Amino acid sequence: MSSCDSGLCTTPFGFSSTAADVLAGIDLSGRRAIITGATSGIGVETARALAAAGADVVLGVRRLDAGRRVAAQIVEDTGNGAVTAAQVDVADLNSVREFVSRFSGAPVHMLINNAGVMALPELSRTTDGREMQFATNYLGHFALTVGLYPALEAACGARVVSVSSSGHLLSPVVFDDIDYRFRPYDPWTAYGQSKTADILLAVGVTQRWGDAGIVGNALHPGAVATGLQKHTGGLRTPADRRKTVAQGAATSVLLAASPLLEGVGGRYFEDCNESPVVAERPDDFSGVAQYALDPDNADRLWDGQRSFSP
Repeated sequence: MSSCDSGLCTTPFGFSSTAADVLAGIDLSGRRAIITGATSGIGVETARALAAAGADVVLGVRRLDAGRRVAAQIVEDTGNGAVTAAQVDVADLNSVREFVSRFSGAPVHMLINNAGVMALPELSRTTDGREMQFATNYLGHFALTVGLYPALEAACGARVVSVSSSGHLLSPVVFDDIDYRFRPYDPWTAYGQSKTADILLAVGVTQRWGDAGIVGNALHPGAVATGLQKHTGGLRTPADRRKTVAQGAATSVLLAASPLLEGVGGRYFEDCNESPVVAERPDDFSGVAQYALDPDNADRLWDGQRSFSP
């Protein structure tokens, strides 16, 4: 069993655990999960594991044709026919609004904000003028989460999962210049602040919605070779620290569905356990920065982006 009473939350799972290990013996029948970015990598494996445990799974995808193919394969793999795909581009707030409208009366028990981009080499902006990594990794997911509040509340015990990264240790959110209007664009600090924002979203959800039975947590999935590294020349983590996709999805499904973490929120996990707070960036990029868990930062970020919610 888990223990969160005396400090950091610990579980029986760890670096080598897979999503199937975490969900072994758990029945998710009657529960609905939404997963963004579920056409490749960790998103697909997260969806497959939840479907295998009986959940009704909605793949929120940018390319609907690819999403439908993935959904059909998961149905074939798991025998669970309640796996569907719906179009959403988290970098386009109009697309997010349209997606949210589909769930006005349906409870959502698990929202896994998984879609993301990494280290875009050139500064690019959305049609709203926002820096693309911040918009994709955080802002669209903020809008999605806020827009789905009625559905999350209706679940009477919902969980919001933010897939962050150890890359958050590269930068806090630079509130006075989030969109690189003044400072020179840097692919890695842009990525870092977007992943810090993902953690702050989990903190904000728990602060604001905990009384409604909604909690949020964030995670680093580990070093997994996926399409996310297409702008970085591939995965460069030492081989002994790399994970399979099934291992990379383990912490996501732990936070989304494990009874071990019932009612736990506002925390950051890696390798299926809560991470310690670090005062400076370690060489191995482990731990979580205090600025990423700071409740005042969470409030400032939430309040500052309100106008971009559906």
